[in-house]
Amino acid sequence: LGNMTDLQLKHDALGTIRLVDAGDTLLIERDTRTARRGLGWLARHLAAREAAVLRVLHGTAGIPQLQAFDGRVLRRSHLPGAPLFAATRPSPVYFSRALRLLRTLHRAGIAHNDLAKEANWLCGPGDVPGIVDFQVATLARRRGHWFRYLAYEDLRHLLKHKRTYQAERLTARQRAMLATPTFATRAWRALWKPAYRVLTRRMLGWPERTGPVERQR
Repeated sequence: LGNMTDLQLKHDALGTIRLVDAGDTLLIERDTRTARRGLGWLARHLAAREAAVLRVLHGTAGIPQLQAFDGRVLRRSHLPGAPLFAATRPSPVYFSRALRLLRTLHRAGIAHNDLAKEANWLCGPGDVPGIVDFQVATLARRRGHWFRYLAYEDLRHLLKHKRTYQAERLTARQRAMLATPTFATRAWRALWKPAYRVLTRRMLGWPERTGPVERQR
């Protein structure tokens, strides 16, 4: 892929993310060539995973459109808007639209798996939702029990954000979902989440989520 005018947005153990000015449009570039030595294989695997998901979701509003992927560098369209924590307080309309968008993903056999991060939810002009960063998404051939669990967790994460910004709009059923995490979720918190934090925070250098602090405006 040829060079274009760009601005580095992030660099970590898995490579570099840039905002690329392609002349008539803006692109987001994920470059695995700058990954930490020994982690290039993982960076390429995650980029390929994202590329596969974006191909399936091609043409879906609110989802980045894959522009190019050569096995090392992924380029996708830039979505307008701000991360949820940095946007103007989203309206009830935003969450209704976000729920429809999430259902579109699930019907396509895709679970995002990282929607707890407000940075992966965008709020565009007119309260239009967007979802980004599909590196750890699951693309299921069959929507079996495990996929349904992952989709359910996607939904619970969206409802947690709704609780933060529009708690009074939660339905009784939605409140019940938030109050009763599944057995698998409780097991994840107790058994696997500590190891995941060691991998992502210490080994990969991903920043710690700051909870309410990241929502300061």
